[in-house]
Amino acid sequence: GLKPGYYNQIFLLAEMEADDVLELQEAFKEFDYDQDGYLNYKDVAECMRTMGYMPTEMELLEIVQQIKMRMGGLMDFEDFVELMGPRMMGETAHMLGLKELQSAFTQFDLDGDGKINQEELKEAIKSMLGEKLKKGELEEIVKELDINADGNIDFEEIKMMFVL
Repeated sequence: GLKPGYYNQIFLLAEMEADDVLELQEAFKEFDYDQDGYLNYKDVAECMRTMGYMPTEMELLEIVQQIKMRMGGLMDFEDFVELMGPRMMGETAHMLGLKELQSAFTQFDLDGDGKINQEELKEAIKSMLGEKLKKGELEEIVKELDINADGNIDFEEIKMMFVL
């Protein structure tokens, strides 16, 4: 019989842009090391990051739990589409509610003044992406986020970025 979620599947694929689907297929192939049509749950996080998604620890735990409850911790392409489809369709913003955004903001606002300054942003990015920014990249990011151009990023500015 059809898997539960099969219809979601078709619906998702129909909704998604062809190049999104292609991108999913390529990412899936890249991490399907033994070409058996399944991703190991261990590779899913890496695969998501490759596609530019930064799942939170909580998200990852949930995803891994879901996959582990199925066929021995493997995920087929359909599962993968179901996982990534909504994210690619920009629904992450809705899934990433204000609560999560606020708590992320609070984590990065080290001195608790309600603003994230460049130093704090540098730390935040380092801990999120695990890499240091090249010179000038930080300024670029601040310029983009800092709508009122006061040199800091406040929660309203972040909200405008992430919440559609």
